[in-house]
Amino acid sequence: MTGTETQPGDGPAPGRGPAVVLIGPPGSGKSTVGALLAERLGTGYRDTDSDIERIAGKPIPEIFFEDGEPHFRALERRAVREAVAEHPGVLSLGGGAVMDEETRSLLTGLPVVFLDVGLADAVKRVGLDAPRPLLAVNPRRQWRALMEQRRPLYTETARAVVATDGRSPEDVAEAVLDALELRQT
Repeated sequence: MTGTETQPGDGPAPGRGPAVVLIGPPGSGKSTVGALLAERLGTGYRDTDSDIERIAGKPIPEIFFEDGEPHFRALERRAVREAVAEHPGVLSLGGGAVMDEETRSLLTGLPVVFLDVGLADAVKRVGLDAPRPLLAVNPRRQWRALMEQRRPLYTETARAVVATDGRSPEDVAEAVLDALELRQT
């Protein structure tokens, strides 16, 4: 078990895919909100970026720089496919996972939530000097370009969109539960 995966409990929808799938750009809060949701739903949390690093035996920036983006995307496709098949809890996908048509197809019908964030909040949360390969040169412009390309795919793939700007992770988690009607009484 990795540091970003918790032990599955008696969470919703065992055997029928994840209870919640979070998608969105860097800085949207997928990891933080995902862990909170898993706790509130009494289930496990899994992050496919951590799965990729485990499979490759090295951090994502090294995969990009040493092996190239196509190799990374192949690892990502595999990690998402395995996580969707195996994990009944809360699942966070890497920001670019939705670029893959096979992945978008795999997510069809699942409780996918797009955590939307603006540039200003993304910068506050992760800084754009963090080791993110696709944001290495002129990170603000790159982030905007990525969002222009990805936003339509995020919205197409998601069952619900939750804005995260100016909200605490707890507020965002509550909004996700409301959007998916998963609030436990």
